[in-house]
Amino acid sequence: MTDRNERLKAIRKLLRTHRVSSQDELLKLLDAEGFALTQATLSRDLKALKVGKVSAGKSGYFYTVPSEEERRESEKSYALDLRRGFVSIDWNDAVVVLKTLTGHGGAVGLAIDNLGFESTIGSVSGDDAVFAALRRGASGEDFARELLERVPDLDLELDLPPASGTAE
Repeated sequence: MTDRNERLKAIRKLLRTHRVSSQDELLKLLDAEGFALTQATLSRDLKALKVGKVSAGKSGYFYTVPSEEERRESEKSYALDLRRGFVSIDWNDAVVVLKTLTGHGGAVGLAIDNLGFESTIGSVSGDDAVFAALRRGASGEDFARELLERVPDLDLELDLPPASGTAE
């Protein structure tokens, strides 16, 4: 995970110091910094960083990274959506199912995707449920721990075993 974190730092730095208008341009800048990656990986990284494009007037658009304050406000909003809509959680070896209040599935699914949970690879939302696919090697317990870290006051009462990799 250290490589990914270093790459995300490099992307932030490059977008703050250059007016980057395309992913191809950013890939070249990253390659010059020693990061060889695919366009698909870059797209996932840009999504994780909440990168957007802003107008540069007549010269087109360029990528921008939200400020820390904007990022915190966004995370607060997603946490609020989770608290508002969450009903219950269960999982198996591959999928976490979050039951939500009717009409809240979309907002809770968007929150799950945008909060960047390391244990998931994506989610599909219905009207009153969210199905989050677990990343290879991750467990429902890992996701529940991350959920409680991000939204500590969520009404989630689980007796979780210690995190994997910890001494018992």
